[in-house]
Amino acid sequence: MTQKSNNSSMLVGFAGLLGFILLVALIGLIFISGEDDIIQGQAEATEYRVSSKVPGRILEFRVEEGQSVQVGDTLAILEAPEVRAKMEQALAAQAAAQAQNAKAIKGARGEQIQAAYEMWQKAKAGLSLMDKSYQRLKKLHDEGIIPTQKLDEITAQRTAAMATERAAHAQYSMAKNGAELEDKRAAEALLDRARGAVAEVEAYMSETYLIAQMPGEVSDIFPKVGELVGTGAPIMNVAQLEEMWVSFNVREDRLQELSMGAEFDALVPALGNRSVRLKVYSLKSLGTYAVWKATKTSRQFDLKTFEVKARPVEPIEGLRPGMSVVIVRS
Repeated sequence: MTQKSNNSSMLVGFAGLLGFILLVALIGLIFISGEDDIIQGQAEATEYRVSSKVPGRILEFRVEEGQSVQVGDTLAILEAPEVRAKMEQALAAQAAAQAQNAKAIKGARGEQIQAAYEMWQKAKAGLSLMDKSYQRLKKLHDEGIIPTQKLDEITAQRTAAMATERAAHAQYSMAKNGAELEDKRAAEALLDRARGAVAEVEAYMSETYLIAQMPGEVSDIFPKVGELVGTGAPIMNVAQLEEMWVSFNVREDRLQELSMGAEFDALVPALGNRSVRLKVYSLKSLGTYAVWKATKTSRQFDLKTFEVKARPVEPIEGLRPGMSVVIVRS
């Protein structure tokens, strides 16, 4: 009786162990099969990065994280003393070029013009006197009263007086007409270059005011007030919530219903498992780094992972970047 009782106990224990193993296997199979029937993705939104062309110190933030902005809103203000110093230099160079250009256009001072005119009148008077003397001596020479040498001397003096008068007249004309055309063009070109330098610094000055280029919501602000930021350093991100999509990483043997242009239903747990309609617009392989390796060498192969992007067919109120979106297959 004792031997039979022991055998019965062993059979009961073995049956219980076998049942427990079968129950664990069944639960595991249920969980594994359930996991295979769910594809999880994440909501994403287009973001653009706000940065500055000039280095500076954060002087003030005009927005906060989570705040909505419109095109043209001021997001932040930078303090850049070096740019202000460059502006002062550019303005000084522009003022100097303007003065030089005005001088070239105006010509000589009034006193210089008057002095040149008086020198011309003096030369004219001298030429008139020499011309009269030449006429008298030429008449005496023709009558044989004076020798030819005297006529030659007065002729030379008359010629010199004529040259002096022409030179004085040229000096007066130059003073009256101002600088040469080439000098005026050179002065004008210098002024244009100075104006271009001012415009360039003004453009840099405008970069100290960071302006929203597109509407959206401020998602991240990186530096703090008072911190230094370099050229091109990211200062904040602005998310465009009107341009949202959902990204899934899907093994290629599960792509049957996720081809290009396909529409499908998914659930958003954060919105009370609300059902949403999505449409695939992008499908690409993630490369060899995302390959599912085969566990057996016989009759199996490596499976690649594809990134599937889908847009909502209609706007989804309350959907935010980072929310999970799941596809449940029966």
